[in-house]
Amino acid sequence: MASTDTTRRATDVKGTRDDLAGLEAGLDALDAVQTHRTPVREVLVKKVLPPLLAVSLVLLVWQILVATKVTEETKLPAPSAVWDSLSAMWLQGTLLEVIWTSVSRGLLGFLLALAIGTPLGLLVARVKFVRAAIGPILQGLQSLPSVAWVPPAVLWFGLNDAMMFTVILLGAVPSIANGLVSGIDQIPPLHLRAGRTLGATGLRGARHIVMPAALPGYLAGLKQGWAFSWRSLMAAEIIASSPDLGLGLGQLLENGRNNIDLPGVFLAIILILVVGIAIDLLIFSPVERWVLRSRGLLVKS
Repeated sequence: MASTDTTRRATDVKGTRDDLAGLEAGLDALDAVQTHRTPVREVLVKKVLPPLLAVSLVLLVWQILVATKVTEETKLPAPSAVWDSLSAMWLQGTLLEVIWTSVSRGLLGFLLALAIGTPLGLLVARVKFVRAAIGPILQGLQSLPSVAWVPPAVLWFGLNDAMMFTVILLGAVPSIANGLVSGIDQIPPLHLRAGRTLGATGLRGARHIVMPAALPGYLAGLKQGWAFSWRSLMAAEIIASSPDLGLGLGQLLENGRNNIDLPGVFLAIILILVVGIAIDLLIFSPVERWVLRSRGLLVKS
């Protein structure tokens, strides 16, 4: 009788071990990430072809509207007219200069906003009194149209780059700070307690615990901060045009309006859109993929 019970217990233990081994193997299979490189043809079909088709469709509809004279040519120029404006600026050697004037301002203003918004967001998120005092103001500033800051900035600094950067900062800093605050609020309290137990407090805790854990929300704030930087800059360039500021994309748009040059207006709009998309694809999208991949949320390709 004793040997029967012993055999039964051994069988149960073996069955339990087999079940656990099977469960572990299943979890390992779920966690396994395919690391093979995606074929170039598949990349072209899935990532390059769809936007090209979308752009081609827009151009086709645009050309059809012009050809059928749905509206007057003075209100909707032909795509070829916009291309002629682009070619003229390229031949004159002013195209890249105009783009770089705005891009350099936008990136420098964004970096300044990053340097101010990051510590401000940490302070608001970690100090209750500061959050109670400044938090609602940051939320209000984020909802305020950046164009509203152009008139006072012109009165404060005049028509110069300081005015441009002021408008960018007032538009971008609240977005970056609020994004970081949102990311910190979503950190599980257990992570913070574990960090304090291990001695990660103060600046060390912010560097090794808080910032890595809040990275997804912080990155979302950075993307929104860049969008606000770019929009604020365009508003400032359109309203505060001056030869001393140089010719940027905003001034190009305003010059087209003043000269009743509709192809030039459409060209400026397209260039503003292209630059915004290019910055997102070249800077923020790779960083976002790296964050997702490092957290096991994106398959390597």
